[in-house]
This record gives sequence, C-alpha cells and structure tokens, in this order.
Amino acid sequence: MRSLEELSWLDDAIGSARVVAIGESAHYNGESYELRHRLLRYLVERHGFTAYAMESGFPEGWRVDDWVRGGEGDVGTVLATGTTSLMGLWQPMRAHLEWMRQHNATAERPVGFYGVDLGGSNASLVPGLDAVLAYLGVADPEYRVDPQLRQTAAAFGAASPFSMQQAVGALLSLPPATRDAMTAGLADLTARLVGRRLAYAERTGVEAYERVLQTMRLTVAIDSAARALTRGDQQSVMYAREAAQADTVEWILRREERIVLAAHNGHVQRWPMVMPGLPPTTSLGQHLADRLGDDYRVIATTTGAGETLNTEPDFYAGRLFVEQGPAEPGSLDAVLDARADTPYADTPNADTPYAVDLRRLSTAEESAIRAAARQRFGAFYEDLDPLAAYDVLVHLPKVTAAVPDADAVAASPDEVQQVFAAWAARQAAGQQAAAQ
Repeated sequence: MRSLEELSWLDDAIGSARVVAIGESAHYNGESYELRHRLLRYLVERHGFTAYAMESGFPEGWRVDDWVRGGEGDVGTVLATGTTSLMGLWQPMRAHLEWMRQHNATAERPVGFYGVDLGGSNASLVPGLDAVLAYLGVADPEYRVDPQLRQTAAAFGAASPFSMQQAVGALLSLPPATRDAMTAGLADLTARLVGRRLAYAERTGVEAYERVLQTMRLTVAIDSAARALTRGDQQSVMYAREAAQADTVEWILRREERIVLAAHNGHVQRWPMVMPGLPPTTSLGQHLADRLGDDYRVIATTTGAGETLNTEPDFYAGRLFVEQGPAEPGSLDAVLDARADTPYADTPNADTPYAVDLRRLSTAEESAIRAAARQRFGAFYEDLDPLAAYDVLVHLPKVTAAVPDADAVAASPDEVQQVFAAWAARQAAGQQAAAQ
C-alpha cells in the first residue's frame, strides 16, 4: 500500500461513518505510525475528514492543534509537550504533524488535532489542573484557589511514564485526609465552572469555556482513578479511562463532522478490553459502538515478526523493545501472517502490508477468520471475536521500533532523555557485537 490509490478499498469499508478508528497492536512501532499517517491523508483528501484524534492527553493536545493550524513553536517541543505517554517522540509522528501543518496552510477545511485521553500520561492531575487555573485567571481573576490543591496534585504527579511507579508510591503514601481534601477541591472547582457557565463563556468565548470544562472533567477522572488505585481496584481505573475517552470523542463530534481516531486495538475494538490478571472491561470501542452504531468503524492491525514494546520492568532501564517471535498458532495474527496457506496469497510479497474487509469475506475467508479467537497485543494475547470486534484488518508482516526524534527527546524531561540514551547505548552495543 504505497500510493494513496492503493487505499481505495477504504471507500466501501468506511461508508458514511463519522468515526473511523485505526488500531495498533503495540505502541511505538514505526509501521503503525506510517499506516495511520497514510490512512489519515486518504480520509482527509478523499472523504473530507477534519479531525485526527489520538490516544494522548486532552489538555496537552491543544499545543499540537495550535501548531498544525500554523501556530508558532519548535516542532520538537510540540512533540514532547503536546503529546503524552511518549506518543510524540518519534520521527514518523513528526512527519505526520508536519504534513498536517502543510495541508492546513492551503486547505479550505483544516484538519485539527485532538488528544482523547486523560492528561499527564493518565497519571498526573497537574497538566489539566494548570489549564483550569490558567483559564480562571482570565475568566475569574478575583477568585483564589487554595494552593494546597495543586501542591497535593504535584506530590504524586509523574513527569513521564518512566516515573509512574514512583508516582503511584507517592499517591499511596498520602494521608487519606489529604486525598479527600484534593477530591473535594476538584469537586468545588467543577461546580464553580458549571455554575458560572454564562458569565465565563461571555468573558472568554464559548469554545474556550467548553474546552476547559472538558479538561476539568478529565482531571476529575484521573482523581477517580487514583482513588481506585488506593483501594487496589485496578479494574475501576480502566473503566474510568475508557468511558472518559469515549466522552471526549463525543465532545469532538460536536465540533467536527468526521474523525480519524488512533489508539491501541484494545481501546478501539467493539469487544471488552482484557488486561493480564484482570476481568474484562468495557472498552472505548464498545462505548462508541453503543452511542454511534454504524457511524463507528474499526480498522485493526495484526502483526508478524519484528519488535514490540517491552512490558517487563527493564523497560524503565532502557530496554524499550523486545523481539517478537512467531504468532501463536491459530491466532488471528498467525492466520493473516501465513498468507501462503490462506485465501490472501495474492499479495505482492511477504513484506507488504495488506487489508481484509471483514464485511466482504468469502465463505472460506470467514471460516478462517472466525476460527481465530485470539489476537496478539504485543507481549500477550487476548480472546476476542474478530468479526464482532472489527470491520477491517490490516496485517503488518514485520514491525520495527520507530526511530526517535532527536529534537523531541531533547525537549523531554531528564528521565526520558536518560532512558532513551540507555536504549541507544543498548542498540549500539548490540550492533557492535553483531559486527564482530
């Protein structure tokens, strides 16, 4: 799928859907970034989509949106500070945003960027809270927020995913009365924003008001997840996050006619999300399917060989990726990877990605897909019904680690720079050993 013309199969696959989700099996693979970029270009140029919504923080995403619409700023800093969970620290993401900015410079209908996830890499209230406080400085300058609220939030705020474990430890060490006071303070802020809607919107404009109100709601969702963590209730954390993301997509739909949504397969699938050791959770995709019906379509990815995100503890020491072995026999990934033995053997070569429209399968194709009741998500597998979960599958025969963007890494917190330096050293050592 090299030229946009090769994506014409999308025309029938998406129909008139307002939200087209593009999933990935694991984060930070270069091939996934490139696929999403190409699909976005096609959907923008041929179908008039005007929004790219990504599994990244909502309050931070406004920096990216401003930049792709022609705002000032260094792209490396925008990548590092406008996206969360390390999503923007890669060269393919830089190319993606640069294309959006170039397109918007001449387009009659610009393409906006939105984060749909909780702020602060899903762990810190600080970015959202700071956005709310900055807004109140304009909308209600005489109002004074108790400084203890932000101090408590900062006490367990993670600067990046690499300090998330320490942040959880700091959260658990907070006295219950301090946590309760923070929750009460957030509730008071929410009530103030809601109650003074007309006055605030008149001073700042309706759009600025609506944006900060959604930011406030997502910040409260992080607090709710944090309280669940203190009880050891990890499943409620997942429930809160998936529902909050769905609410944000609906928020965007009130502003944009058609959206490309980019997130992990586990989020966008019309099937319960399953994480190792936890019961199933209602996914973002299930929420959207319930709310939007046929206006929601899902393009998922499967993978063959290559590298995948490391989920072991040494990830935090710079071993970001691990080799991905052959797919489990009988899994969805194995069925699509073994093209010589499936109905999909007409693809050009073994390294070429290809798509399967699950709504237009032959009897033999449907039988092969239906028999595959498990899918690989990086380092683990999830049980699911692919025909219920997805509309289209794109198979990536080989996936590799995306190339880091040096400017974005340099603009990141010190802990991110240190881990990426350790990863680079590991790679260099491996290459040297292979050459000997």
